[in-house]
Amino acid sequence: MTKVAVVFHSGYGHTVKQAEAVAQGAKGELIAIDAEGNITEAQWASLSAADAIIFGSPTYMGTVSWQFKKFADASSKPWFSQQWKDKIFGGFTNSATMNGDKHSTLHYFFTLAMQHSGVWVGTGLMPSNNKAAQRDDVNYVGSFVGAMMQTPSDASPDEVNGGDLETARLYGARVAQVASKFKGN
Repeated sequence: MTKVAVVFHSGYGHTVKQAEAVAQGAKGELIAIDAEGNITEAQWASLSAADAIIFGSPTYMGTVSWQFKKFADASSKPWFSQQWKDKIFGGFTNSATMNGDKHSTLHYFFTLAMQHSGVWVGTGLMPSNNKAAQRDDVNYVGSFVGAMMQTPSDASPDEVNGGDLETARLYGARVAQVASKFKGN
């Protein structure tokens, strides 16, 4: 069986909804980075044992949250011994505006995965970009690199967009599928 770990930070509760959807699609384990940027030793062990790691963070000021960055800096320990080499990686993010510089966050995740000698998986989803497209359509935000979600700044976590959550679920499933193929299952 393929093991997927979804490691993420959520500042206001919106990104946790996206993380849950990714984990549901991947049938993966959620690993929440706490408000101080930490995870437990058991969670570090889960990341080392995983076949795939999916990163998640809101996009704040054009990149990941400081809590996620603290986690990423702490990942230098498994980096040094190449514990995550050849793992499958992916990433997802949320911001209040339609663009919100979310690609900067996804590129940060991609770079982190490459530093760990990993293999990156894109969404594999066509964008909803014709005149008939509706905001609740899958991949309406239109990302190929990783899953993107847009949530208005005054929306509660219960008001995140259903199409964006479905995009996240489908992306999680894709990462798990690629990890399974890579593993030879």
